[in-house]
Amino acid sequence: MKKTLFSGIQPSGTITIGNYIGALRQFVELQNEYDCYFCIVDQHAITVPQDRLQLRNNIRSLAALYVAVGLDPNKATLFVQSEVPAHAQAAWMLQCISYIGELERMTQFKDKSAGKEAVSAGLLTYPPLMAGDILLYGTDIVPVGEDQKQHLELTRDLAERFNKKYNDIFTIPEVSIPKVGARIMSLQDPTKKMSKSDPNKKGFISILDEPKQIEKKIKSAVTDSDGIVAFDKENKPGVSNLLTIYSIFSGESIENIVNKYEGKGYGDFKGDLATVIISHLKPIQDKYHHLMESAELDEILDAGAENANKVAGKMVKKMENAMGLGRKRK
Repeated sequence: MKKTLFSGIQPSGTITIGNYIGALRQFVELQNEYDCYFCIVDQHAITVPQDRLQLRNNIRSLAALYVAVGLDPNKATLFVQSEVPAHAQAAWMLQCISYIGELERMTQFKDKSAGKEAVSAGLLTYPPLMAGDILLYGTDIVPVGEDQKQHLELTRDLAERFNKKYNDIFTIPEVSIPKVGARIMSLQDPTKKMSKSDPNKKGFISILDEPKQIEKKIKSAVTDSDGIVAFDKENKPGVSNLLTIYSIFSGESIENIVNKYEGKGYGDFKGDLATVIISHLKPIQDKYHHLMESAELDEILDAGAENANKVAGKMVKKMENAMGLGRKRK
Protein backbone atom coordinates (compact mmCIF):
# COMPACT_ATOMS: atom_id res chain seq x y z
CA MET A 1 0.00 0.00 0.00
CA LYS A 2 1.34 3.41 -1.02
CA LYS A 3 2.11 6.04 1.58
CA THR A 4 0.09 9.27 1.42
CA LEU A 5 1.59 12.62 0.45
CA PHE A 6 -0.01 16.07 0.78
CA SER A 7 1.14 19.44 -0.44
CA GLY A 8 -0.47 22.78 -1.19
CA ILE A 9 0.46 26.05 -2.86
CA GLN A 10 -1.17 29.43 -2.30
CA PRO A 11 -2.83 31.07 -5.33
CA SER A 12 -1.15 34.40 -4.67
CA GLY A 13 0.34 35.15 -8.07
CA THR A 14 1.94 33.22 -10.92
CA ILE A 15 4.58 30.82 -9.72
CA THR A 16 8.23 31.31 -10.59
CA ILE A 17 10.71 28.91 -12.12
CA GLY A 18 12.04 28.63 -8.56
CA ASN A 19 8.65 27.28 -7.40
CA TYR A 20 8.58 25.00 -10.43
CA ILE A 21 12.05 23.59 -9.79
CA GLY A 22 11.69 23.43 -6.00
CA ALA A 23 8.17 22.04 -5.82
CA LEU A 24 6.13 21.25 -8.94
CA ARG A 25 8.76 19.17 -10.72
CA GLN A 26 9.12 17.08 -7.57
CA PHE A 27 5.32 16.73 -7.39
CA VAL A 28 5.30 15.18 -10.87
CA GLU A 29 7.87 12.58 -9.82
CA LEU A 30 6.25 11.91 -6.45
CA GLN A 31 2.80 11.16 -7.93
CA ASN A 32 4.20 7.84 -9.15
CA GLU A 33 5.46 6.84 -5.71
CA TYR A 34 2.71 8.03 -3.34
CA ASP A 35 -1.03 8.42 -2.99
CA CYS A 36 -0.93 12.19 -3.57
CA TYR A 37 -3.22 15.07 -2.65
CA PHE A 38 -2.23 18.38 -4.24
CA CYS A 39 -4.26 21.32 -3.01
CA ILE A 40 -4.70 24.96 -4.02
CA VAL A 41 -4.81 26.50 -0.56
CA ASP A 42 -7.04 29.51 -1.23
CA GLN A 43 -8.18 29.77 2.40
CA HIS A 44 -4.57 30.41 3.40
CA ALA A 45 -4.40 33.21 0.85
CA ILE A 46 -7.10 35.26 2.60
CA THR A 47 -5.06 35.62 5.80
CA VAL A 48 -3.88 38.80 4.06
CA PRO A 49 -6.06 41.14 1.93
CA GLN A 50 -6.89 39.88 -1.57
CA ASP A 51 -8.71 41.24 -4.59
CA ARG A 52 -11.57 38.76 -5.00
CA LEU A 53 -11.55 38.70 -8.81
CA GLN A 54 -7.78 38.35 -8.94
CA LEU A 55 -7.92 35.56 -6.36
CA ARG A 56 -10.51 33.66 -8.41
CA ASN A 57 -8.33 33.98 -11.49
CA ASN A 58 -5.22 32.90 -9.56
CA ILE A 59 -7.00 29.78 -8.27
CA ARG A 60 -7.91 28.66 -11.78
CA SER A 61 -4.49 29.62 -13.11
CA LEU A 62 -2.64 27.59 -10.50
CA ALA A 63 -4.90 24.59 -11.10
CA ALA A 64 -4.13 24.79 -14.82
CA LEU A 65 -0.41 24.95 -14.06
CA TYR A 66 -0.66 21.88 -11.83
CA VAL A 67 -1.92 19.89 -14.81
CA ALA A 68 0.25 21.63 -17.42
CA VAL A 69 3.51 20.72 -15.66
CA GLY A 70 2.53 17.06 -15.63
CA LEU A 71 0.36 16.29 -12.63
CA ASP A 72 -2.02 13.52 -13.70
CA PRO A 73 -5.56 13.61 -12.22
CA ASN A 74 -5.68 9.84 -12.70
CA LYS A 75 -2.70 9.45 -10.36
CA ALA A 76 -3.21 12.31 -7.88
CA THR A 77 -6.13 14.17 -6.32
CA LEU A 78 -6.08 17.83 -7.41
CA PHE A 79 -8.51 20.15 -5.64
CA VAL A 80 -9.28 23.60 -4.26
CA GLN A 81 -9.13 23.87 -0.45
CA SER A 82 -12.31 25.96 -0.01
CA GLU A 83 -14.32 23.34 -1.93
CA VAL A 84 -13.65 20.86 0.89
CA PRO A 85 -15.33 22.25 4.06
CA ALA A 86 -13.55 19.71 6.25
CA HIS A 87 -10.40 21.86 6.08
CA ALA A 88 -12.02 24.76 7.94
CA GLN A 89 -13.79 22.37 10.34
CA ALA A 90 -10.56 20.57 11.20
CA ALA A 91 -8.74 23.87 11.57
CA TRP A 92 -11.20 25.06 14.24
CA MET A 93 -10.83 21.89 16.28
CA LEU A 94 -7.04 22.10 16.05
CA GLN A 95 -7.11 25.79 17.01
CA CYS A 96 -8.86 24.73 20.19
CA ILE A 97 -5.87 22.62 21.22
CA SER A 98 -3.29 25.19 20.02
CA TYR A 99 -1.67 27.67 22.39
CA ILE A 100 -1.41 31.37 21.59
CA GLY A 101 2.23 31.39 22.66
CA GLU A 102 3.29 28.73 20.19
CA LEU A 103 1.39 30.45 17.37
CA GLU A 104 2.99 33.80 18.16
CA ARG A 105 6.43 32.17 18.00
CA MET A 106 5.97 31.17 14.36
CA THR A 107 8.62 32.97 12.29
CA GLN A 108 6.25 33.71 9.40
CA PHE A 109 3.73 35.33 11.75
CA LYS A 110 6.47 37.51 13.21
CA ASP A 111 7.70 38.51 9.75
CA LYS A 112 4.27 39.28 8.27
CA SER A 113 2.97 41.11 11.35
CA ALA A 114 6.12 43.15 12.03
CA GLY A 115 5.50 46.89 12.05
CA LYS A 116 1.76 46.61 11.42
CA GLU A 117 -0.83 48.25 13.67
CA ALA A 118 -3.30 45.42 13.15
CA VAL A 119 -3.13 41.93 11.68
CA SER A 120 -5.90 39.41 11.10
CA ALA A 121 -6.54 36.59 13.56
CA GLY A 122 -6.27 34.32 10.51
CA LEU A 123 -2.60 35.20 10.12
CA LEU A 124 -2.03 33.99 13.68
CA THR A 125 -4.09 30.80 13.28
CA TYR A 126 -2.70 29.95 9.85
CA PRO A 127 -0.65 27.00 11.24
CA PRO A 128 -3.64 25.02 12.65
CA LEU A 129 -5.35 25.35 9.24
CA MET A 130 -2.19 24.03 7.61
CA ALA A 131 -2.14 21.21 10.15
CA GLY A 132 -5.74 20.38 9.28
CA ASP A 133 -4.89 20.30 5.57
CA ILE A 134 -2.24 17.68 6.23
CA LEU A 135 -3.82 15.56 8.96
CA LEU A 136 -7.18 15.10 7.20
CA TYR A 137 -5.67 12.70 4.67
CA GLY A 138 -3.63 10.46 6.96
CA THR A 139 -0.57 12.07 5.39
CA ASP A 140 2.76 10.28 5.79
CA ILE A 141 4.98 12.67 3.81
CA VAL A 142 4.89 16.46 3.34
CA PRO A 143 7.39 17.95 0.85
CA VAL A 144 8.10 21.52 1.95
CA GLY A 145 10.69 24.25 1.68
CA GLU A 146 12.84 25.30 4.62
CA ASP A 147 10.50 28.26 5.26
CA GLN A 148 7.61 25.91 6.14
CA LYS A 149 9.59 23.46 8.29
CA GLN A 150 8.56 25.20 11.54
CA HIS A 151 4.87 24.90 10.62
CA LEU A 152 5.35 21.19 9.96
CA GLU A 153 6.92 20.73 13.37
CA LEU A 154 3.84 22.37 14.91
CA THR A 155 1.60 20.09 12.83
CA ARG A 156 3.38 17.08 14.32
CA ASP A 157 3.01 18.55 17.83
CA LEU A 158 -0.72 19.14 17.36
CA ALA A 159 -1.26 15.64 15.98
CA GLU A 160 0.55 14.08 18.92
CA ARG A 161 -1.33 16.34 21.37
CA PHE A 162 -4.70 15.38 19.88
CA ASN A 163 -3.85 11.67 19.82
CA LYS A 164 -2.78 11.76 23.45
CA LYS A 165 -5.66 13.89 24.74
CA TYR A 166 -8.56 12.40 22.78
CA ASN A 167 -8.04 9.43 20.51
CA ASP A 168 -5.15 8.07 18.48
CA ILE A 169 -6.51 8.90 15.01
CA PHE A 170 -3.79 10.99 13.34
CA THR A 171 -0.77 9.78 11.40
CA ILE A 172 2.30 11.79 12.42
CA PRO A 173 3.62 13.21 9.13
CA GLU A 174 7.26 13.26 8.13
CA VAL A 175 8.89 16.30 6.54
CA SER A 176 10.60 15.93 3.18
CA ILE A 177 12.80 18.83 2.03
CA PRO A 178 13.99 18.62 -1.60
CA LYS A 179 17.78 18.61 -1.80
CA VAL A 180 18.43 19.43 -5.46
CA GLY A 181 17.35 22.80 -6.78
CA ALA A 182 15.35 23.59 -3.65
CA ARG A 183 16.69 27.14 -3.53
CA ILE A 184 16.78 29.04 -6.79
CA MET A 185 17.98 32.52 -6.01
CA SER A 186 16.89 35.97 -7.20
CA LEU A 187 18.35 37.05 -10.54
CA GLN A 188 19.02 40.50 -9.08
CA ASP A 189 20.16 39.53 -5.58
CA PRO A 190 21.60 35.99 -5.56
CA THR A 191 21.82 36.03 -1.76
CA LYS A 192 18.00 35.89 -1.57
CA LYS A 193 15.59 33.16 -2.67
CA MET A 194 13.68 33.81 -5.90
CA SER A 195 10.18 34.97 -4.95
CA LYS A 196 7.03 35.86 -6.88
CA SER A 197 6.42 38.62 -4.31
CA ASP A 198 9.75 40.34 -5.09
CA PRO A 199 8.98 44.02 -5.86
CA ASN A 200 11.81 43.91 -8.42
CA LYS A 201 10.20 42.05 -11.34
CA LYS A 202 13.63 41.43 -12.85
CA GLY A 203 14.48 39.24 -9.87
CA PHE A 204 12.30 36.33 -10.91
CA ILE A 205 11.08 34.50 -14.01
CA SER A 206 7.43 33.52 -13.97
CA ILE A 207 6.56 30.16 -15.46
CA LEU A 208 4.21 32.07 -17.79
CA ASP A 209 6.64 34.81 -18.85
CA GLU A 210 6.84 35.39 -22.60
CA PRO A 211 10.12 34.65 -24.45
CA LYS A 212 11.07 38.34 -24.74
CA GLN A 213 10.54 38.85 -21.00
CA ILE A 214 12.70 35.82 -20.20
CA GLU A 215 15.47 37.04 -22.51
CA LYS A 216 15.48 40.49 -20.89
CA LYS A 217 15.50 39.11 -17.35
CA ILE A 218 18.35 36.70 -18.04
CA LYS A 219 20.30 39.40 -19.88
CA SER A 220 20.01 41.73 -16.86
CA ALA A 221 20.76 38.99 -14.29
CA VAL A 222 23.52 39.89 -11.83
CA THR A 223 26.86 38.18 -12.46
CA ASP A 224 30.29 39.73 -11.74
CA SER A 225 33.11 41.56 -13.49
CA ASP A 226 35.55 38.74 -14.28
CA GLY A 227 33.57 37.26 -17.19
CA ILE A 228 34.41 33.63 -16.37
CA VAL A 229 31.62 31.01 -16.34
CA ALA A 230 32.44 29.00 -13.23
CA PHE A 231 30.55 27.46 -10.32
CA ASP A 232 31.55 29.02 -7.00
CA LYS A 233 28.62 29.83 -4.71
CA GLU A 234 30.69 31.87 -2.28
CA ASN A 235 32.60 34.06 -4.71
CA LYS A 236 30.34 33.89 -7.79
CA PRO A 237 26.79 33.51 -6.41
CA GLY A 238 25.08 35.09 -9.44
CA VAL A 239 26.83 32.94 -12.04
CA SER A 240 26.44 29.84 -9.86
CA ASN A 241 22.69 30.45 -9.63
CA LEU A 242 22.42 30.75 -13.41
CA LEU A 243 24.45 27.56 -13.85
CA THR A 244 22.10 25.73 -11.50
CA ILE A 245 19.08 26.89 -13.51
CA TYR A 246 20.80 25.96 -16.79
CA SER A 247 21.65 22.49 -15.51
CA ILE A 248 18.14 21.75 -14.26
CA PHE A 249 16.36 22.96 -17.40
CA SER A 250 18.80 21.36 -19.86
CA GLY A 251 19.54 18.12 -17.99
CA GLU A 252 23.28 18.73 -18.47
CA SER A 253 25.73 18.59 -15.60
CA ILE A 254 27.13 21.87 -14.31
CA GLU A 255 30.62 20.60 -15.10
CA ASN A 256 29.73 20.06 -18.78
CA ILE A 257 28.14 23.49 -19.02
CA VAL A 258 31.19 25.16 -17.49
CA ASN A 259 33.44 23.35 -20.00
CA LYS A 260 31.18 24.41 -22.88
CA TYR A 261 31.67 28.10 -22.06
CA GLU A 262 35.38 28.00 -21.33
CA GLY A 263 36.94 31.06 -22.95
CA LYS A 264 33.52 32.56 -23.72
CA GLY A 265 31.87 35.52 -22.01
CA TYR A 266 28.61 35.91 -20.18
CA GLY A 267 26.81 37.12 -23.31
CA ASP A 268 26.90 33.72 -25.02
CA PHE A 269 26.14 31.92 -21.76
CA LYS A 270 23.10 34.08 -20.94
CA GLY A 271 21.76 33.93 -24.50
CA ASP A 272 21.85 30.14 -24.52
CA LEU A 273 20.38 29.94 -21.01
CA ALA A 274 17.40 32.05 -22.09
CA THR A 275 16.86 29.71 -25.07
CA VAL A 276 17.02 26.64 -22.81
CA ILE A 277 14.42 28.09 -20.40
CA ILE A 278 12.08 29.24 -23.20
CA SER A 279 12.23 25.82 -24.91
CA HIS A 280 11.51 23.99 -21.67
CA LEU A 281 8.56 26.21 -20.71
CA LYS A 282 6.86 26.34 -24.14
CA PRO A 283 4.93 23.03 -23.92
CA ILE A 284 3.88 23.86 -20.36
CA GLN A 285 2.62 27.28 -21.42
CA ASP A 286 0.79 25.84 -24.45
CA LYS A 287 -1.03 23.28 -22.32
CA TYR A 288 -1.78 25.90 -19.66
CA HIS A 289 -3.49 28.24 -22.15
CA HIS A 290 -5.55 25.35 -23.54
CA LEU A 291 -6.70 24.32 -20.05
CA MET A 292 -7.64 27.85 -19.03
CA GLU A 293 -10.17 27.97 -21.87
CA SER A 294 -11.54 24.44 -21.51
CA ALA A 295 -14.13 22.66 -19.40
CA GLU A 296 -11.56 19.90 -18.80
CA LEU A 297 -10.03 21.82 -15.92
CA ASP A 298 -13.38 22.15 -14.13
CA GLU A 299 -14.03 18.42 -14.56
CA ILE A 300 -10.63 17.63 -13.03
CA LEU A 301 -11.24 19.93 -10.04
CA ASP A 302 -14.82 18.68 -9.52
CA ALA A 303 -13.59 15.08 -9.41
CA GLY A 304 -10.73 16.05 -7.10
CA ALA A 305 -13.04 17.86 -4.69
CA GLU A 306 -15.41 14.90 -4.63
CA ASN A 307 -12.63 12.49 -3.70
CA ALA A 308 -11.08 14.88 -1.17
CA ASN A 309 -14.48 15.47 0.48
CA LYS A 310 -15.00 11.72 0.95
CA VAL A 311 -11.62 11.18 2.60
CA ALA A 312 -11.51 14.41 4.64
CA GLY A 313 -15.15 14.12 5.71
CA LYS A 314 -14.46 10.75 7.34
CA MET A 315 -11.53 12.18 9.31
CA VAL A 316 -13.57 15.19 10.49
CA LYS A 317 -16.20 12.79 11.84
CA LYS A 318 -13.47 10.92 13.71
CA MET A 319 -12.20 14.21 15.14
CA GLU A 320 -15.70 15.28 16.22
CA ASN A 321 -16.38 11.91 17.83
CA ALA A 322 -13.06 12.00 19.64
CA MET A 323 -13.81 15.50 21.05
CA GLY A 324 -17.43 14.71 21.91
CA LEU A 325 -19.02 17.06 19.37
CA GLY A 326 -22.53 16.53 18.05
CA ARG A 327 -25.63 14.91 19.53
CA LYS A 328 -25.77 11.47 21.02
CA ARG A 329 -28.68 9.94 19.13
CA LYS A 330 -31.27 7.67 20.73
